[in-house]
Amino acid sequence: MKKMLFIYNPNAGKGLLRTKLADVLDIFVKAGYEMVVYPTQCYKDAYHKVVGMEEGYSLVVCSGGDGTLDEVVTGMMKREKESRVPIGYIPTGTTNDFASSLHIATDILDAADISVHGEPFACDVGTFNDDVFVYVAAFGLFTDVPYQTDQKLKNALGHAAYVLEGVKRLSHIPSYKIKITSGEQVIEDEFMIGMITNSRSVAGFRNIMGKEVKFDDGEFEVTLVKKPKNLAELHEIISSLLIESFDTKHMYTFKTTGITFESKEEIPWTLDGEFGGQHEMVQILNKKQALQIMVDRSEKE
Repeated sequence: MKKMLFIYNPNAGKGLLRTKLADVLDIFVKAGYEMVVYPTQCYKDAYHKVVGMEEGYSLVVCSGGDGTLDEVVTGMMKREKESRVPIGYIPTGTTNDFASSLHIATDILDAADISVHGEPFACDVGTFNDDVFVYVAAFGLFTDVPYQTDQKLKNALGHAAYVLEGVKRLSHIPSYKIKITSGEQVIEDEFMIGMITNSRSVAGFRNIMGKEVKFDDGEFEVTLVKKPKNLAELHEIISSLLIESFDTKHMYTFKTTGITFESKEEIPWTLDGEFGGQHEMVQILNKKQALQIMVDRSEKE
């Protein structure tokens, strides 16, 4: 039989997987897999489980939010290239940005079926200094909302919890003076938001990076929002983000294969909704088609 490592976060979302767990395992067994089933116990647990995974597995399936997926992807990228295997994803988090972008089913049983009967898709992965991210590296206003929002609140209110937590940030808007280098382009300005993405949505907001997003083209979408000079400019910026429009007076938007950020102060970063540390210097590179994710055959076509 084929071997699978199934990792799930029992606390993700509203614990939706618990009532469907037997049905999910039945789908895996009927697909010919012998499984090791592992519920995560703490932060970074999924990462360590994948890094230490023995040889012989042909598939890793994870269930949870984007943070759980990030841990599994990071763990897989830390392995030697020849020992990496495809990843199946059953999204049970609050927003599930990456799954939504790749059209991975939100229904648990459908997603489980895609994990074992779908087709591997070679998608880009980002390196962030010595770390890894799968769909977003970001700093500034609102970007700390995913990991700052209490899990119970997220379970109770869903996406509304992110909006409520984000509104609190308006009373204090941080900004950072940064030198940004991307190819021959050099930008020096003061920014309140920066996002390097490989996704059609972030924190549930769709298309704010534009609609021409490809996940295997070796390029990231970059969105940089300048510090507003007054409340009127702040209102313009927030309005343009909410209606998924780009106001070039206040924003820089472009694509890149690699980008560097330099600042005189440490800036807190978010990687796939999890805290990514504070850095004065950040180098981000796109690793083209470095990881295989199981997707619906019809969507791939």
